[in-house]
Amino acid sequence: MAGRRLKLAVLLSGTGRTLDNFHREIEAGRLQAEVVAVAASSSKAKGVEKAKGYGYPVFAADERDHRELSRRINEFILPFQPDVIVLAGFLKLYSIPEGFEGRVLNIHPALVPAFCGKGFYGMKVHRAVVDSGVKVTGCTVHFVSPIYDEGPIFLQECVPVRAGDTPEDVAARVFELECRLYPKALNLLAEGRVKLTGNQVWIEER
Repeated sequence: MAGRRLKLAVLLSGTGRTLDNFHREIEAGRLQAEVVAVAASSSKAKGVEKAKGYGYPVFAADERDHRELSRRINEFILPFQPDVIVLAGFLKLYSIPEGFEGRVLNIHPALVPAFCGKGFYGMKVHRAVVDSGVKVTGCTVHFVSPIYDEGPIFLQECVPVRAGDTPEDVAARVFELECRLYPKALNLLAEGRVKLTGNQVWIEER
């Protein structure tokens, strides 16, 4: 993957805000990638219409069983030969296709292993952060494993939690960080600077 544009398959479940960000960053020349396919876990997801508007091939399946959902999604995206599968607000447990170990990424809106795992998504994360009284939160780009939010940690950065913050305040601050950190991770992959060994991720300095 070094030295070329990554081919991305993007998986989503909701509004497609992260897809919007990828599209903007690619158009601006700041993300060394192209979106080759988009798949959604619901035909009602707003991100489906956004993907169509961008001209990306898109597939949506209203399938409750996560294994069957993964099977149908993989059947759609794999012919596009993506380099990396990117979870972008995808809320279902995803079954990694054969040969894609270490090639599936997710971003979580907290500092894994805090405020993560099954049931911790969206505003539930940020409410838990505020209720806990912690002074920092952030986001985590990690490789996907068969267990929610337990794959090897790739990148993490922090934002402050300030006195009087609402969960919505924290969510906005974290999402602004996500919009920078996810493309950064993908660019590191495109540059061939990432080494995954067991549960450790090493980034070659330049």
